[in-house]
Amino acid sequence: MKKLVSSLLLCVIFSSVVNAQIYFPEKNKWETKSPESMGIDAGKIKVAIDFAIAHESQEDPNLKIAHYEGGFGREPFGYPIGPMKTRGSAAGLIIHKGYVVAQWGDPSRVDLTFSVAKSFLSTTAGLAIEAGLINSENDLVYPYMAPIYPYEPNKLSINKADHFEQDDTFELFATEHNRTITWDHLLRQTSDWEGSLWGKPDWADRPREGAKEKRARLQNTPGSVYEYNDTRVNVLALALMNVWRKPLPEVIKEKMMDPIGASDTWRWTGYENSFVIIDGQIMQSVSGGSHWGGGMMLSAWDQARFGYLTLNDGNWKGQQLIPASWIEKSKTPTPANPGYGFMNYFLNYDQKDIPAAPKTAFTHIGAGTNMIYVDEENDLVIVARWIPAGDKNELVRLVLESLK
Repeated sequence: MKKLVSSLLLCVIFSSVVNAQIYFPEKNKWETKSPESMGIDAGKIKVAIDFAIAHESQEDPNLKIAHYEGGFGREPFGYPIGPMKTRGSAAGLIIHKGYVVAQWGDPSRVDLTFSVAKSFLSTTAGLAIEAGLINSENDLVYPYMAPIYPYEPNKLSINKADHFEQDDTFELFATEHNRTITWDHLLRQTSDWEGSLWGKPDWADRPREGAKEKRARLQNTPGSVYEYNDTRVNVLALALMNVWRKPLPEVIKEKMMDPIGASDTWRWTGYENSFVIIDGQIMQSVSGGSHWGGGMMLSAWDQARFGYLTLNDGNWKGQQLIPASWIEKSKTPTPANPGYGFMNYFLNYDQKDIPAAPKTAFTHIGAGTNMIYVDEENDLVIVARWIPAGDKNELVRLVLESLK
């Protein structure tokens, strides 16, 4: 027993010493070092930056116009219901061994980050398990759910006699199929949850086979089929708020964003109709992306802080903000999709996502493209905003080439 205690004590001491040697930036201040001082080829890193700037997305910077010109606007019920804002130009940061070695554009500009918000959302699930609010990600979700009471002030003007047979609340997991869904299924986008939320039916999200065909098909057994679906992501967000009994931006601010020194400029929003009442308080359920507007608005600096936190297995200055076990689970491939872990960790074990990168590298990815590239083997974080998805591999290749 004494040997075990001594071993555990040595592990704690070793971990503390290691973390003391790692540089972590203070709030509003991130130390910069020249590429040369970090053993980086300055000429080659400039080539990488020039590539990112030259390959800026050609989609309209007005994201409302881009929405309607792109595929989202052609979906059934595809109109935005959350706030959107005109984006900036190409921007990014390169963090090596904790220090800023390169930047371009305006990293301080606050922009929508689209589905990178999913990584923040899945983090709140891990924090709920750590707090004992959820026993395990493998638990069924429905036993944790209370009836949802939507906040609908316009109902005050309706004739109640015409609606007295209608429920005033709704259930997220009332159907036979939905009662078989676990938290893990939602986190891995394999739930095939059926229903409609905030006016967005599950079948209306990217119905590649056609809306009629998608509506008519049988639901897949949860866990068997991966399908990227933002209605179901929003189901997870509402279910987690129901468990936390507080808005998720409050959770993420207290538990993660403040401790890592994030700026005061980030915001996480939902939709104009995603308000509910919990414990007598009006709360907005956030969206896990900006598919229909809303989602996470933050700077490249704050994106980099989150990426650096996940690079360090959820540890910041010796404080374990996200359980290391949760980071490990987030990087475990989804059985139905070997390139996906918990949302929104895109994995590279088969080197299909980013062929130039090590197998252990992963990315937090959102439309735009917004990319947070995390590479433990090279102690590297790259934030790149507003580049085409097809160019992210070349950007990473050029940066890695500069390290050699």
